[in-house]
Amino acid sequence: MQLKKYTDYALRVLILTGMKQDGALASIKEISEVYNISQHHVGKIVFELNKMELLETIRGRNGGIRLAKPAEEINVGLIVRQLENDFALLECFDHGTNHCVISPGCTLKHALNKALHAFFQVLDQYTIKDLVANESELRELMGMK
Repeated sequence: MQLKKYTDYALRVLILTGMKQDGALASIKEISEVYNISQHHVGKIVFELNKMELLETIRGRNGGIRLAKPAEEINVGLIVRQLENDFALLECFDHGTNHCVISPGCTLKHALNKALHAFFQVLDQYTIKDLVANESELRELMGMK
């Protein structure tokens, strides 16, 4: 299974904004430069995360973005579920288009379904705060002071 780049970038945006302290704001330009992602793409992600009430955007000359709630309240598993729209790992996961003849007796789909649940069970144990626990290392890697 592979997550969309959009989900990856959204998590990165939340990580960077989660590292901001004392009300400091991040900017789309800063995020774009740190991760080498186009500002346009970052803007779309910020817009979506704002709609999801995960980011707060402040307009104006001294504006920017910050987490809309404490980092320990933003669950990674929930974010991935909201941003990804297709967890049909095989044809048989989609009942509308399943044409596999062995589907009724196949145990592979059960094994993969169990693995998918385990994947989310692990992600549900993490928050954005957990993802920035090594903040000093992340700051160094991002070229931030």
